Amino acid sequence: MIKIENLSKRFRTEDVETTALNEINLEIKEGEFVAIMGPSGCGKSTLLNILGMLDSPSSGNYYFNKQEVGNQKESQRNAIRKGNINFVFQSFNLIDELNVFRNVELPLNYLNVSKADKKARVLEVLDRMKIGHRKNHYPQQLSGGQQQRVAIARAVSANPKLLLADEPTGNLDSKTGLEVMNLLTELNSEGTTIVMVTHSERDAEFAHRVIRLFDGEVMTEKTAKEFATINY
Repeated sequence: MIKIENLSKRFRTEDVETTALNEINLEIKEGEFVAIMGPSGCGKSTLLNILGMLDSPSSGNYYFNKQEVGNQKESQRNAIRKGNINFVFQSFNLIDELNVFRNVELPLNYLNVSKADKKARVLEVLDRMKIGHRKNHYPQQLSGGQQQRVAIARAVSANPKLLLADEPTGNLDSKTGLEVMNLLTELNSEGTTIVMVTHSERDAEFAHRVIRLFDGEVMTEKTAKEFATINY
């Protein structure tokens, strides 16, 4: 599904050039659950933004479903992303002025989906995330765990092929974070490819593969079993 070849990302100011990603090579197969780890500033979020086509590389290639997308124009990347890729963020990024139902419905408003199908799909995914009883509530009326369930429901309402999660349990207590990780594992078992940035070694063990970045480079790649053995 994903293939990255010699990909670099540099940020420039008037006086300084910073290399966030340096000649990365990486492949992620359809149906994988991959965790990306590393210290702050190592390039994790930059890589996630490029995978999500929110940003483009400075050099190198990014292939999504065998199509080179890294060097496409922004409008072309937006078209490819629509219906194929969605995000879950640490800060939830829900819209306070919209209730739960409307927040989850948002991605479907940009697709060719009838009003009846939209309603059915939203209700289905809310029930699946065990948050259907809160469909008329607003984000500020929910706990952190409930808000993250809504955020995941919104992310999967359009049935994306790729789900990108940036520290999805970062603002949650341990018990609620575990519930969220179990939800992501369930989604992955049903076919959704997941790439997750995390600082949590516990969360990383839910993945099939753990990739460690350091100073914008891939330092190690290990299976979850190998990763767990190292950490215990």
